[in-house]
Amino acid sequence: MHKAGFVNIVGKPNAGKSTLLNQLMGEKLAIVTQKAQTTRHRIFGIYNEEDLQIVFSDTPGVLEPKYGLQEKMMDFVKDSLQDADVFLFIVDILDKTEPFDFLVEKLNKIPVPVLILVNKIDASNQEDLEKAMEMWHERIPKAEILPISALKGFNTEVILPKLKSLLPENPPYYDKDQYTDKSERFFVNEAIREKILLNYEKEIPYSVEVVTEMFKEKEGIIFIDSIIYVERDTQKGIIIGHKGEAIKKVGTEARLDLEKFFSKKIHLNLFVKVKKDWRKNDRDLKNFGYR
Repeated sequence: MHKAGFVNIVGKPNAGKSTLLNQLMGEKLAIVTQKAQTTRHRIFGIYNEEDLQIVFSDTPGVLEPKYGLQEKMMDFVKDSLQDADVFLFIVDILDKTEPFDFLVEKLNKIPVPVLILVNKIDASNQEDLEKAMEMWHERIPKAEILPISALKGFNTEVILPKLKSLLPENPPYYDKDQYTDKSERFFVNEAIREKILLNYEKEIPYSVEVVTEMFKEKEGIIFIDSIIYVERDTQKGIIIGHKGEAIKKVGTEARLDLEKFFSKKIHLNLFVKVKKDWRKNDRDLKNFGYR
């Protein structure tokens, strides 16, 4: 008997969705930072055992969109609410703001199992945990609630067996040696974008898109040319930094991560170009993969 199905991970920005995906996959597929809106695309992580295939879907955090890019990000979330066998709704125990009603309403209506994962309990206390469990039991009565720490790996070992029990009998949807639906270039773009999120402040990381124009392997070395697009000339100067020091740091950090990811030596060239107000331009967003 083989089980297979789609498990969609949803929640607010910074709840820990990408950290959880990486923890469950045992590999870093999604970039993770403390900044909101780190995840922009929907990423599939394909977990395989001999008699099991779980297609995890990590989505951008649910937010009220303020410009074109955020609207496209929320389209990925809406798509993910249509096609799951199980939902993992991850909530941050430290987040005291109200959850989005439309998401709670949707999870109450859908006819598939919902697991609520109360995350970051390592940074909380027993009283707050009991309050959160009680609140979520009232909000989504049909859901099973599990306290976890995705970062520390606490209680995450119960999630895979639980999902296996909930998924239907199906043949695998993907080849058993496939672990994601994304291309090599996508992971290059994300590795560079992660380093930009970590190394720059304010609006800069959110004004950046990365496109890999060349990915070529030759004699055991992967040669990569990637373009960092920004919205204004002033941002270009900030990305490059004094005597190119800032972009050099990003390139070095990204290269080290990519060498680990691909288990090969990497030669990475970074270029910076201005594409004015791309976050508000439908054609630019489509060209960058936001449909």
